[in-house]
Amino acid sequence: MNNRIKRFLLINIGIVLVSCGMYFFFLPWNLAAGGVTGLSVVIADWVPIGVGPIMLIINIVLFGLAFLFLGRDFGARTVYSSFAISFFVWVLERIFPNPTSLTGDIMLELIFGIVLSGVGIGIVFNQNASTGGTDIVGKLLNKYIGIDFGQGVQICDFLITLLAAYNFGIKIGLYSLFGVLINGIIIDYAIEGMRTFKEVRIISKQFEQIKEFITVDLDRGATIYEGYGAYSFEKKYVIVVVVDRRDFVRLKNYIREVDPNAFITVKTTTEVLGYGFLSLHE
Repeated sequence: MNNRIKRFLLINIGIVLVSCGMYFFFLPWNLAAGGVTGLSVVIADWVPIGVGPIMLIINIVLFGLAFLFLGRDFGARTVYSSFAISFFVWVLERIFPNPTSLTGDIMLELIFGIVLSGVGIGIVFNQNASTGGTDIVGKLLNKYIGIDFGQGVQICDFLITLLAAYNFGIKIGLYSLFGVLINGIIIDYAIEGMRTFKEVRIISKQFEQIKEFITVDLDRGATIYEGYGAYSFEKKYVIVVVVDRRDFVRLKNYIREVDPNAFITVKTTTEVLGYGFLSLHE
């Protein structure tokens, strides 16, 4: 239940970031930096029914793909995320109608919009969901072809920037293309940054105390190997544990206290599957 509440809150934080980035930074300049939001900005110039409703219509067409190829859980979360973004944008349109530039600097607002949207999409994706639209296509390419999620989104969004160039001029089109290129990098960075863990190998004479600290204080599992030193042929135990960055600091400080002569190697990993981490079913 706690995990479900945490996932729900994180998805909604991502939704708010994506919506605000698009509405306050992209929309005033007609920047179509990819995705259904970018496509909706283009279509809204042709059909005056508002960006929010257009986003909803486009996403409904794509929901079937999510349910059919990516699973019920992913599809359900994507449906929720898409409806929530459309609703939130609609609310913003009612509270802040006809948004204008906040700074008068298109490049500055493009960068801030990219950062907010990219981080928001990364947060949502890390919860095994998407914000709909080209994110669904990016997830499909990632799952079945192995293309990085951000790169898959870039491929789809490139076509949307061509529409932006045709509709709003080459200058806006080039800014939008720049936004697409940077957005893919931000998304991948956000995904990997939030999934970064430390794989720690510890050789210590105080392995019993360290094992106790890991299993009790950190509430993590660990694996213990039996080995021998190459020079002394002395029997040693090697503890292997995977922890997040915060727990790694706690573990390192504890080892420093109980055994300053311990030997530790640390490896950074960006994906861990199994109990206590990302489920193998997702």
